[in-house]
Amino acid sequence: MEIRWLQAFVAVAEELHFGRAAQRLQMAQSPLSQTVRKLEKDLEVTLFERNTRSVALTAGGHAFLPHAYHILESVETARQAARASSGGVYGHIKIGFTGVLNHLSLPPLTRALRQRYPDIELTLVGRIMTRDAVAQLESGALDLAFVGLPVQSSAVATRLIRREPFGVVLPVDHALADREEIELRELADEGFVTTPLSAGSSLQEVAMKACVDAGFRPRVVQEITDPYMILLLVSTGVGIALMTSGIAPIAPPGTVFVPLAGEPVYMQHGLGWSAKRVSPAVKVALALAEDILPTPIET
Repeated sequence: MEIRWLQAFVAVAEELHFGRAAQRLQMAQSPLSQTVRKLEKDLEVTLFERNTRSVALTAGGHAFLPHAYHILESVETARQAARASSGGVYGHIKIGFTGVLNHLSLPPLTRALRQRYPDIELTLVGRIMTRDAVAQLESGALDLAFVGLPVQSSAVATRLIRREPFGVVLPVDHALADREEIELRELADEGFVTTPLSAGSSLQEVAMKACVDAGFRPRVVQEITDPYMILLLVSTGVGIALMTSGIAPIAPPGTVFVPLAGEPVYMQHGLGWSAKRVSPAVKVALALAEDILPTPIET
């Protein structure tokens, strides 16, 4: 068994697509398929179910994945230990984020990491909703992730980094667009653009609960995973969207952000990591994050 075999397996397991995995590994698809087959032959287990339309992990593949992560992690730890004798901090950190919702948190952290620890390699993985982020932190596919709090996992540690009140994003020509604030119950008859329920978005979960608490269930007219695409759909007049105040400065033309009246409804933004997998690189990243993204004080 060779390390490159494991790297190939992990890439395909995460992408569930040989073409994307090959591109990620900067190799052709045919050699990648051959490498995976060598690993399967060595293990005497089929790791993937393949057909012309999809790739999926078999039961054996699911069972082998955490061990593959552990082996690759051990190799990286050994490499870091050897390099650490020179006094620097080395390693690789894979960070998951949603997208536009993290525009106030992700850039300051990654800039500081690159400046302070240039020998730490960063990989940023976008469009990762909270539910998927937690699963990938548990499995070791991610080292850090921006999540909505609270999370339901004893294996994932978190820290609050930002608290943002909700408001509503409206088309600029909407009847309520010139209001200074809006009562949530005033939106009961509106059509909402949201992420799919199956996406596991904390933003959507908090927003939907707020509507129910206000006495109505929102009428969803369009579902789309990317939060910024939600804003673009609002700009076209498809519907309205509940979003946090952090997006107000970057809302696209044709939209307006209006705060909600009454008791604020907050989105709790957090940073998550596996409590069992804190490499030297992740350790210094967490320490730096405490300075760059301090926990807000309760008011």
